[in-house]
Amino acid sequence: MIELLKIEWLKLKNYTAFKVLAIFFALGVVGVNYVIFLINREVVQQVPIPGVSTLAPYGFDMTWHTTSYATGCILLLPAMLLAILITNEYGYKTHRQNIIDGLTRQQFIGTKLMLALIFAAVATILVFITALVFGLFSDTSFSFNRIENVGYFFLKALTYNLFAVLVSVLVKRTGFAIGVLFIYMGGENFASQALWAFSIYLKQDKNIEVTNLGDYLPLNAADGLLEFPENTIKTVSKSIQPQDLYWLVFALAIGYIALFFWWSKRKFTKADL
Repeated sequence: MIELLKIEWLKLKNYTAFKVLAIFFALGVVGVNYVIFLINREVVQQVPIPGVSTLAPYGFDMTWHTTSYATGCILLLPAMLLAILITNEYGYKTHRQNIIDGLTRQQFIGTKLMLALIFAAVATILVFITALVFGLFSDTSFSFNRIENVGYFFLKALTYNLFAVLVSVLVKRTGFAIGVLFIYMGGENFASQALWAFSIYLKQDKNIEVTNLGDYLPLNAADGLLEFPENTIKTVSKSIQPQDLYWLVFALAIGYIALFFWWSKRKFTKADL
């Protein structure tokens, strides 16, 4: 596998799209969190609302959670990069040439799946470093409080990446794959909001206690692991919101990761090249 990854790196290191999207993502991790930091300092801290104006989202009590949650909004970038890399193999017929040259189908798709894992790991390392730096400049005591959210971020990043791999081996065309990613993510977000509202309706009007039904959807299962950081307003609104069943959401997220991995591998190994 190491030799295969070295070959993959030779493909990547001079590829312009890889460099551009990687730089955009790295800058985005810092930029998104810096914008939130500024908004909190210049706007929220100036609003005289008890419990809200005293928030310190990048203090060590919350920095791991806040940074992980905020960075989740740009996970489309590494997923899109994976889709471009894989569909280009189909477009230029290099996937077929690699098989002819001696790679097995399992080795080829295994390398792409390993890339999904590596991209998720690198993104997680960037989140960890960014959260640490913001925390160090927050004048708060060092703490690993809520560090588990960085792990949840990794699972979310891996889910998005593996979904991108699956879409790529299913549709095979770059533009189509990127379009499917955008359309599906938008559609699932809309559906999840509708299911969230329906969950509230069941709780308030029918007295049926359920978790957020939107978290049952593939990408939203991973999103559900990283909820909006705790604050006074969220605490008050919990009385009308569906109950949190983190064990169920976690199990669903792991299940979808396994499904995307299995489906991608099976599709490539069984399909006609």
